[in-house]
Formats: sequence, C-alpha cells, structure tokens
Amino acid sequence: MFKKILIANRGEIALRVIRTCKEMGIKSVAVYSTADADSLHVKFADEAVCIGPAPSSESYLKISNIISAAEITNADAIHPGYGFLSENAKFSKICEEHNIKFIGASAEMINRMGDKASARATMIEAGVPVVPGSDGVLDTYEDAEKLAEEMGYPVMLKATSGGGGKGMRAVWEQESLRKGWDDARQESMASFNDDTMYMEKLIQEPRHIEIQVVGDSYGKACHLSERDCSVQRRHQKLTEEVPSPFMTKKLRKDMGEAAVKAAEYIKYEGAGTVEFLVDKHRNFYFMEMNTRIQVEHPITEQVIDFDLIREQILVAAGVPISGKNYEPKLHSIECRINAEDPHNGFRPSPGRIETLHAPGGHGVRLDTHVYAGYSIPPNYDSMIAKLITTAQTREEAINKMKRALDEFVIEGIKTTIPFHRQLMDNPDYVAGNYTTKFMEDFEMQA
Repeated sequence: MFKKILIANRGEIALRVIRTCKEMGIKSVAVYSTADADSLHVKFADEAVCIGPAPSSESYLKISNIISAAEITNADAIHPGYGFLSENAKFSKICEEHNIKFIGASAEMINRMGDKASARATMIEAGVPVVPGSDGVLDTYEDAEKLAEEMGYPVMLKATSGGGGKGMRAVWEQESLRKGWDDARQESMASFNDDTMYMEKLIQEPRHIEIQVVGDSYGKACHLSERDCSVQRRHQKLTEEVPSPFMTKKLRKDMGEAAVKAAEYIKYEGAGTVEFLVDKHRNFYFMEMNTRIQVEHPITEQVIDFDLIREQILVAAGVPISGKNYEPKLHSIECRINAEDPHNGFRPSPGRIETLHAPGGHGVRLDTHVYAGYSIPPNYDSMIAKLITTAQTREEAINKMKRALDEFVIEGIKTTIPFHRQLMDNPDYVAGNYTTKFMEDFEMQA
C-alpha cells in the first residue's frame, strides 16, 4: 500500500481524498496556489506545498511543479481528483516515468477514451450501443453536409476533444449547418487547441444517465448502479440523483451490462463513468466515458455504503475488485452549491463568506472546503459545496433536501441555494418528469 499520496487538486475534492487517506493510515500532501493558502485542504493535509500563483496554468496545471512537490515530499502516488490534470495523458505518463503511481487511468486509456471519435469507434467494436453518426472525424464541411443530409436533421456537431459543453452545436436545419460548424470549431480550437469534429444524430428529449464502473488491473470490472444527471444548464450539471426516477430493473440491468462490457473491453483500471443518453422510449446510447472520479460520486457512495476514493486507491495498489454489481438500496440527491447569483443569470459571485451555517441531521452530508471568513477566489470553478441527502424513498430525500437547504445559510456572497430550493418544489422535478432540456423552461421566482 502507498505510504504517501499527493493530491493534485484543490477545494472539496482534495479534502475528500485527504479524509480517506487518513482513514487508511496513508500520509497526505496538499498542493495549493497562493490564492488557496487558506483553504481547508491545506490545513488538514499532513504536508502542504505551494506550487505557484493563482492562475491554474501556473499552479494546478503546471505538471513540473506538481512532480517536484511529489519528489521533495517523497510521495509514492498522486491522486488527481477531477478536472485539472485528472484526464491528462501526458501527466499520467510523466508520473509513470518518475515511478509515481497515478491513481487514475493510464495515458493509453485516457487517449483512447478522451478523444470522442476514438471512444465512439471503440464502443462500436465492443458492441455497446452508440448514437448514429460519423464513423470518425469529419475532414471537411462538405463531409458534414453530406452526412447530415443522409441522417436527417436535427444533428449534433461535437468537437473530438470537447468537454463541459464546449465545441458542441445543435443544428436543426441545413441552413444553420455552416454557422454551427464554424462556431463549434472556433470554440474548440480556443478551448482545447483542436478543432477536429464529428457528428451524431441529435437525440430529442434525452435523459443523461451515467453508470459508475470500477475496473482492476486484472481485467475485471463491475458497476455501482446509475446516476441521473439530466438537470443541466449549458451542459453543466446542477443536481444529480440515484436511482434515476426514469429507471426500470431491465434498463438498469441492460445499461449496467453495457457499461461493464465497455470497461472490460478496454481493460479499464480505476473508477470511471460510462455516460449514456436515454431517449423517451428507454433506448440508450453511449455518449462518452470519463476516466476519473466524478463530482457527483457521493450519491453513489450513500446508496450502496461504499467509499469510491478508497476503492480507487486499493485498485491502484493492485488489489482486485470484488466483481459484484450493485443496486441502490436508498435514494440520494446531490445539489451543487455554486458561488453564483441565480437571480442574475447565474453570474459568478466570488468574495468573502461572512456567515456560514451548515445543515446537519440524519441523512445529510455536506462536502465543502469553505467556512465563515474564507474568501472565494475568482480564479477557479464556482462550486463551493455539495449538499447530499439520503433517505428510504425519493419523496423523503426531496423533503430532507428542502429542510437542509432551508438550514444552509451563507452570507457575504450569492449562491445557488435559492435555485435548488425552488427546484425541490417544482412539480415536474418532484414528479421525476425532466430531461436535459428542463432548464430551458425553468424560471427563477423573485
């Protein structure tokens, strides 16, 4: 087992990993930028190393600084969390070259699944259902025009290196294809330095349902049930739940088997997520695979009583998985609490937290790195907490979330707590009647 793990991340996920390290008797090393000197992950790690100034490019994304921090602290493993370098093949490879275990996917696996066109081709080989579309990248606009005509509109243009909704354009008619093509390529080049594109048939009124998988170094994989992530704004998830209110036993069985087939086909090692679009007839299609831990992993942990970070560490250390597939025993909901003003177009709201009262009680979990007196820097993602409630039924989990949100007081900045409180009263959400288009019709009340 590892003696010391460096966490190449910040905020709540860094603190989350540190907690499991402590429970496993493993020393932890926090890295931080100058903007994060007062963050809780820095305070609770066994050691902490400043790796640069506030900009991510000069700190959390600067591989040389992170490797140097690992070497001077004698860390024998690095946990990348999510975001930043978690799906960076170059970083994974450099860790391997420095004899430091990367607690995540190999460089080969990241490259294979990180490129959307390559991942799609791989899933076709594995026999996993995919959305009808191009067999690879589209070399020219004329290729895109021809394929769209063959498939029929609407279509979705996607950047092969895309993520977070960037480099994606829905095109409903031929007259809009050229603009969608140019805009998506331009955005992808600016965000990922790569403007290669592919195309899929646009699935209307879909649900975004993902399957959590874990694979070991012996070629075995299992799934840990699903998460419904359909409530999104601009392709960014706002709240998630498990089990999905749209799920049936047969659909879970079929999707679970497809996800395990995908993981075992590529001999996937570590925790990963196979993401699907599910249409209104419950046909499901592979969308992408995330080769890392997800923001929403706590709801899976809650419903099956399972520490996913611990499992990541064990698998990385060569421990085989049990091979058991899991079904949710309870119902769990996660609300992402962001430093944003939901009454003003979700505009970011960094600044000093003057007052903070955390909710508690049975079935309430709060993952956060902030506290009263903490100043939220403007340099990073606006998520400052994840509020999770767990109960016997969905109705009870919603009612528990309402109560927890009412107790959750943050003053000094704007947060998305009011949005989530209104969401929990929305009739369609309460009925489980939502798709990825849900937020298009949602209006905040004053």
